[in-house]
Amino acid sequence: MPSRRPRIQGNGMLYMLAMHAASTFMQLPRKPPVTAALIAVQTLIHLRPGKLDDALPTLSEVCLNPYFVIKDWDLKRLFLSAFYHVDETHLVYNMISLMWKGVQLEGSMGSQKFAGLLAVLLGLSSSLVVASSSLLAFLADSPTSFYSECAVGFSGVLFALKVVLNYNSPSHTNVYGILVPSRYAAWVELLVIQMFVPGTSFLGHLCGILAGVIYMNTPEVVSGGFSMWGIVPSIFGALSWPIRRLHWLLWGSSGRTFGRGTVGFRRDTSAPSSSLRNRDRNEALVWRCQACTFDNRTAVGACAMCGTHRVGEASPEFDDLAPSAPLMPTRRDRSLSPMSREELRQARLSRFNR
Repeated sequence: MPSRRPRIQGNGMLYMLAMHAASTFMQLPRKPPVTAALIAVQTLIHLRPGKLDDALPTLSEVCLNPYFVIKDWDLKRLFLSAFYHVDETHLVYNMISLMWKGVQLEGSMGSQKFAGLLAVLLGLSSSLVVASSSLLAFLADSPTSFYSECAVGFSGVLFALKVVLNYNSPSHTNVYGILVPSRYAAWVELLVIQMFVPGTSFLGHLCGILAGVIYMNTPEVVSGGFSMWGIVPSIFGALSWPIRRLHWLLWGSSGRTFGRGTVGFRRDTSAPSSSLRNRDRNEALVWRCQACTFDNRTAVGACAMCGTHRVGEASPEFDDLAPSAPLMPTRRDRSLSPMSREELRQARLSRFNR
């Protein structure tokens, strides 16, 4: 009986990259257990050592194929397909990306919430792939390539994690040499990978991004009070987001302010000048760690993710602020609101008592 193990290809540079990533992970002061377990499980599934080769199903039995999911009601493909990879290159790059995102998200959310986040994003992204493939096949009145495509890999979840990680970030990031706002980095990476990496699942990556957008636009999910009735409007909102964004770029906002602020889920309906002032104020309340690029509050002197202390050259604009000093409103902030009668009376009395 022929072995079902994947054929190991000799790629010295790939192995060196994997060893360097493993060495970097072992040197972390805080090692996230859920991230480490996911990397170990997916590596074992791909290598299939010993008796695992006979115990584990093959790649063709678990790959995400919308046709088999709907026809045979094979729901295990929705979840198991993400843990399988085509080759070593696919596995190594996905695990390095998972390690980088997992260290930041699990360290800030906690292991239990991070595990719940992964479960929601995995089920949501896979379900969106099946639903969108079925919809395209229905609209085309014939089975499309997406409907019969068999996809594997953790890439869809990684795109969703990238959206969650950068959704509220006010800074910019470098995506393959392109400087873009961090909030839209996943969309740029989707286009770049599709153009230069053949054989990738465009629909799987796109549905991963939509899963991240839906998660961040559903406060009930983030706060723990999950409700299917609350997530349905967010699905339609995420699907219509590219159209609304294109309309805003072509015709402007027409006096309305769309989008969300840096913190929270409340929609900003204030005046444009006030919205810009609030955005600048929010950007001034965070500093980015030089080691792991995690956004921390200015009241924290050390990175909450990796423990690295803030240095002056990493954030020169915060040199004049004490790391542990509480954030106090400036004189300019106080002038934005009118003084009460009692405050005005006390100010006049203090002036005459000098």
